[in-house]
Amino acid sequence: MGGLFSDVTDTIFLDKEVLEEEYQPDEILEREEEIDEYKSAFKDVLFGRNPSNVMLYGKAGVGKTAVTRYVLEELETETEQREEADDLYVHRHNCNGDTMFSAVRTLVNGLLPDDSASFPKKGLSTADALEEFYSQLDRLGGTHLVVLDEIDHLQDANELLYELPRARANDHIDEARIGVIGISNNYTFRQRLSAKVQDALKEEEISFSTYDANELRAILHDRAEKALSDDSYSDSAIAKAAAVAGRDTGSARQAIDLLRKGAEIAEQNDEPMVEDDHIGLAREAVKRGRLQDKIEDQSLHARLVLEAVAQLDHVGETPARSKEIMKMYRRVTAKRAEEPLTTLKSIQNHLSDLYMLGFLLRREENEGRKGGSYHEYDLDMDPDVVFEVCDKLDREEAV
Repeated sequence: MGGLFSDVTDTIFLDKEVLEEEYQPDEILEREEEIDEYKSAFKDVLFGRNPSNVMLYGKAGVGKTAVTRYVLEELETETEQREEADDLYVHRHNCNGDTMFSAVRTLVNGLLPDDSASFPKKGLSTADALEEFYSQLDRLGGTHLVVLDEIDHLQDANELLYELPRARANDHIDEARIGVIGISNNYTFRQRLSAKVQDALKEEEISFSTYDANELRAILHDRAEKALSDDSYSDSAIAKAAAVAGRDTGSARQAIDLLRKGAEIAEQNDEPMVEDDHIGLAREAVKRGRLQDKIEDQSLHARLVLEAVAQLDHVGETPARSKEIMKMYRRVTAKRAEEPLTTLKSIQNHLSDLYMLGFLLRREENEGRKGGSYHEYDLDMDPDVVFEVCDKLDREEAV
């Protein structure tokens, strides 16, 4: 007698991991120009000179992190083969919700010898953490590239981006060289940096545009050949997934998710081939999932501001001005047992970011001399998705 799973077969998927988010392809398609810019920025590393600082901008799913991994792996390989190049160390950190202290502490703990105690969470200052960080860099020597993903979510980004590029000039390190790679979904992030930080960075800027349908089709064909069995998908389904993603977000991540989910739907229905209809059915499920991921990626107070707008939307009180949103935000923070931000400007900054990221709609109203101009905000998504994610995160944080 067969067991519960004895009749399960994998008729469509050949290697499903190729369609997962963490998969790193051996070759990056449709990003030749950005790779060349990266290559130019790190030329000096090959000759033992100070590395450039690089800032990457672009929407989620357009290849920023994948290109960074690919370029740095190639750079590590090349430096190993060149006598004039120093030893290269790459340190990666996601800054979502971090303070400068917690980010530096994580970097320090990644550098400490295996037999050393971890740098403590409490009792020491950010200056202490930086001192230990510089000490460990000099202990190792060589060139160090610090990759700060979601740098726009770091609470003290100005201070850290002023400190690290000047470390060698300020004699904090003698034996090591350091370069910063910042990755951001927010195109306005650089404008918020102070003039002195921008001067200290002197960074190379690489902007990643969204993919068009033709580029996405090439990426999907490459993934499908590796991930799916022969004759288990139609060219038409590939074209539809590319067209939908190109029209919606220009994101390779969305296109790949559509293909994966479409294949899962076909498999669940015991159908041997992924067709256009499966991609159509996958679209809503993928859209909801991506929105949930995007909300989870936001900092705590960005989520709370978004939840406030969702609450107002739920009771029909949108579009709303920032003052009304701030009132609801205070109620949301009280409900979530969080300490609220106290200034209207900080709420307006979060609203502006959420608008730029596509969570909100914004319109400008003008009441002339008497009332002046102001912005009103509305939710550009299903409020239930916001509530589900915020409730889930609240439960997880309570554990």
